[in-house]
Amino acid sequence: MQPGFGYAQPMKGYMYILKCSDDSYYVGSTNNLELRLAQHQAGKGANHTKKHLPVELVYYEEYSRIDVAFYREKQVQGWSRKKKEALIANRPEDLHLLAACKNESHFSNRWFRLRSTTERIKTTDKTETTHKTETTDSETTKGIEITEENETTERSENIDSDLVIERSRNHHV
Repeated sequence: MQPGFGYAQPMKGYMYILKCSDDSYYVGSTNNLELRLAQHQAGKGANHTKKHLPVELVYYEEYSRIDVAFYREKQVQGWSRKKKEALIANRPEDLHLLAACKNESHFSNRWFRLRSTTERIKTTDKTETTHKTETTDSETTKGIEITEENETTERSENIDSDLVIERSRNHHV
């Protein structure tokens, strides 16, 4: 079968980031970047960009298929401002560091705090020597005294390597 007959050619796609007049970022995807940018500038784009004109194209990626660009758009939309700025500034080494959750209630952070406390309790039990400090009810848990110390906790890195995409080019405008 000849190319172009009997089946549709995949449509090229773009994932793009706009910087709005209020310094916010808008992440989108399209199959025609020039047309979509003109629509945003004319106030015919998304509601967010309509309210924060003018907008400036600061970054885009080109893909061989629009569905892959759309998938990438949804991924980047979930990123923090700092992580988007690392992408725009072409600092891929920072993306992994910025992916780690810093929220105190995040399960991995609770796990490391719990593990660190458990290790200190085991160490105290083995040496049978405890460093006593004044404790309040909130510092005593199940009858075990927890001493005040400076503790360092490890952070697990959330690596975005599970995203398999066909990326032909990154464009830093």
